[in-house]
Amino acid sequence: MAALFCIPAVALYSELSRRADIWWTPAPLALSLADSKDRVEIYARGQPLGTLVEQHRVSMMDGTESRALTAQEIGLRFNNWDRVRVQRLPLLLVCAAACGGTAVLLLLVATGRLVYRGEHDAAA
Repeated sequence: MAALFCIPAVALYSELSRRADIWWTPAPLALSLADSKDRVEIYARGQPLGTLVEQHRVSMMDGTESRALTAQEIGLRFNNWDRVRVQRLPLLLVCAAACGGTAVLLLLVATGRLVYRGEHDAAA
């Protein structure tokens, strides 16, 4: 009976105790501005960053000289925690329901509510 409770409880605990700050896109897999348009738009002074880069209006200082950035030099990393959290929700709900059901069953057994009492003859 304890195993029925411990298995989903351990799964539930391991899911809830995971670090929430490890879901960033790895730096080598950073997306370009074009690939990330469905998830983010970046504006500088009210204008889209992609447009500013195409017009060579975004630059960086390399030592003493200024050089315009190209679209290939800009990469974006995303925190995917929101997507991971949504994917974990069904598993967490199943584990929580299993823990609750097992706790109710354990309570019924402990209080003697599930004891077989046999049939009683009706009094005449």
